[in-house]
Amino acid sequence: MDTLVDTSVWIDFFNGNSTPQTACLEELLSCGDACTSPIIIMEVLQGIRNDKQCKKTEQMLLCLTRYPIAEEYYRESAMLYRSLRKRGVTIRKSLDCLIAVTAIQNTLPILHCDRDFRAIAEHSDLITCSFNAH
Repeated sequence: MDTLVDTSVWIDFFNGNSTPQTACLEELLSCGDACTSPIIIMEVLQGIRNDKQCKKTEQMLLCLTRYPIAEEYYRESAMLYRSLRKRGVTIRKSLDCLIAVTAIQNTLPILHCDRDFRAIAEHSDLITCSFNAH
């Protein structure tokens, strides 16, 4: 089953950090179930300083199944953000709402280590496969 892998997990993975999430990512990669989205690719690539490493990472990410961001996802993301804010939940990065909506609309679980996705999942249809998120 395809699983959307959040930027937080990719960063740990590429930095060589051994976590339950990166172990899960390795398993997803080995069976071809790791997937991504344009926003996640953007976030991962913008943080890489070395040009050669950036190109290598981009090639790897572009080999994965990519779920596009449909036009209506932007509005849905804004509505999700507003709904959470009304409940007293502040999402630190609004792009996380766009990633969450991409997962929700495609019925994808999301692998993450980001507390914002736990909060989003508590108040939406987001399916997470988180562990001890920080």
